[in-house]
Amino acid sequence: MIALLQRVSSAAVTVDHSVVGSISTGLLVFLGVEKHDSVAELDRLLERVLGYRVFEDAAGKMNLSLLDIKGELLVVSQFTLAADTKRGSRAGFSTAAEPSVAQQLYHLFIEKAQTKVAKVATGQFGAHMMVSLTNDGPVTFWLQVPPSSTR
Repeated sequence: MIALLQRVSSAAVTVDHSVVGSISTGLLVFLGVEKHDSVAELDRLLERVLGYRVFEDAAGKMNLSLLDIKGELLVVSQFTLAADTKRGSRAGFSTAAEPSVAQQLYHLFIEKAQTKVAKVATGQFGAHMMVSLTNDGPVTFWLQVPPSSTR
């Protein structure tokens, strides 16, 4: 399971010209689900996302997590994160989870995040989304928890 985190001062997702989710200071997380991902990978990735120290402390060092600053979270499904890009000039998606599995894990990720974060906004799974953001820094990190079958 993959999360591309971006530290933002604001972010929003629009579907069919309507904003479906928006946040102020916090993390925009693009979530990719790979074949063989399970709740175990989801739990570990969520723990890493919420605890990852990407926000500055009083000394200007990235020592604070989303939970520490009581920031907001915007979660957007993005199957292209699971693409196989090792060969050629076109991505393959055989490493991505089936849509029904990915959707279940995406919604479970959100449900579990909502028990720990005051504001969790989302995109719309499977929709063509327009994502706008103001990346603070810029700060972007790639976090990945490989499926247990490949560890």
